[in-house]
Amino acid sequence: MNETYSQMKPHLLPISNENWLPTLKKETKERPQFSIEQRTIHFGQVVARFLGVPLDEDEYYNKLYDFIHTEAAGLVLLSEDTLDKTIDNQQFQSIQKVLNINREQNLSINRFVAFLDGEQLLLKSTIPSLHRKTREAMIAVLELFSIQEPEGLKSQELRRVLVDIIKWTINHLGVDWNKVNPEKSMPKFLWYGNSNKSQHYFLYYLFQMGCDIIVFSPSGDDIAIGGHTELEKAFIHNYPEQKQPEPFPTEKSRRSSTVAYRASREIESILNHEGSGFYKPWQLREYTPLSVTLKTTYDELFLLIKEKAMVRPNFEVKNGQVKIPAIFAKVQGVSKNRKEYWDRLQMISQMDHSLLIQRFPFTNNVNNDFRFHYRNALGNDGLLDTKKMVSAHYWKYQQLPTGLQNGIATAIRNICARPYIKPVYHEDIEELGSFLFTQGMQIPVSILQLLQKFDYSQDVPKLVLYNNELNGTMTRTDAALLLLLNQFGIDIVLYNPPGHNDLENFIEEGVYDVHWLEDVVFEQEFKEPSLLNRVKGIFKNLRGD
Repeated sequence: MNETYSQMKPHLLPISNENWLPTLKKETKERPQFSIEQRTIHFGQVVARFLGVPLDEDEYYNKLYDFIHTEAAGLVLLSEDTLDKTIDNQQFQSIQKVLNINREQNLSINRFVAFLDGEQLLLKSTIPSLHRKTREAMIAVLELFSIQEPEGLKSQELRRVLVDIIKWTINHLGVDWNKVNPEKSMPKFLWYGNSNKSQHYFLYYLFQMGCDIIVFSPSGDDIAIGGHTELEKAFIHNYPEQKQPEPFPTEKSRRSSTVAYRASREIESILNHEGSGFYKPWQLREYTPLSVTLKTTYDELFLLIKEKAMVRPNFEVKNGQVKIPAIFAKVQGVSKNRKEYWDRLQMISQMDHSLLIQRFPFTNNVNNDFRFHYRNALGNDGLLDTKKMVSAHYWKYQQLPTGLQNGIATAIRNICARPYIKPVYHEDIEELGSFLFTQGMQIPVSILQLLQKFDYSQDVPKLVLYNNELNGTMTRTDAALLLLLNQFGIDIVLYNPPGHNDLENFIEEGVYDVHWLEDVVFEQEFKEPSLLNRVKGIFKNLRGD
């Protein structure tokens, strides 16, 4: 090995879907842009990002297996499951020592890295260029961190990110770094699956050190951080679908797709991809629903409420989420045209996927104390962690489809993140969140059945409430459930013939529309549909209209 150089300069190679693997297998001296001049070694670096999954998933996972086990490409698998997360206690104390010095002295990035080096936290090598590169790479990482994080090197997240980078670097590169020959090959890594902030910065560190990095992310989660790095320019290939990653394959699948199957999947992908406007039944069942509450006039309400979700304004399918334009409205009083009033009310209450509520409260008050469960379900960002929720022993919805469970958990997370419920007895934000969290765990069976019928691009389920104050009084727990259903994307229309307060007592203004009609009527019994209309409804259902 020629050791007349003291610096390393990797150059990102322009690669394609066809040549990235053959290029990766080449020794660095055989790749484009290799040279040694003015005491600097230049070599080509392979970085590729494959986001999403192709139509033939079995073939995709078989290739992943081959990349690690049979291709002889020298790739080392890294993922959330394979990262070695152990750290020597002395190393942890040394990191804390440098952080304390930085807090007291406000170190420059160069001095910060010098202190890390002095504490033996950076990799060593007898090869001058490698020895120097580890320090240059750490400087680049901290410079990026200082740009990306609002508080720069004073950020509370610096310790976690720094600890993770150092322990993973030592655990996965420490043994072999001194054996690396830059003229022959730099370390090569295949990252699989989703990645968090620390992992993004770790991969950026490996990139800055000159390692080859191949990323396969079935969910479409990218490793690029912001728009400030050369990593943004690395080759990227987007597959047509996005799905949560399966465990990395430990053996090859015995299944093989036929030509007809692949052609069928390709046609489906063209017709039913995100944003196409064509959705087959239950295509979006694994997507997370998010509500966009529509602001309408009284007359518009009855036009839009009949429309499928996908033809309503602001419907959107993107990045595993489906934004559902939903109605949340209260009708105060009764219109002078009584026939029109009852025709409209009966029309929406008799629609498929509608549930009529005439007795209050329609939820149960919960005496169990869920505050401990609420706090235990919070993530590092201070918001509820949906994964913690759905895996907890108190989660009552395990029998539901996985996508629906995630949708309910996300809706609970969102209403707790910004509680629109009015506080009582000087409740603070945590107590409001805990109350809504508790109610979210008690969805009535009839409402759950309504949610299970919801094919997110199709007919929107409707909850129609008729509160004439003859059959009980609306409670705060009722209002909490309405907030949850609104967040999920359910249409909600509340009728109050006397024009009295009910929602107003519990929910902040502006969350729902209020439509005032001409008359107020007290003790107005609900008018059932005529026999003729009921017979029409029966025949309509029999025809499947």
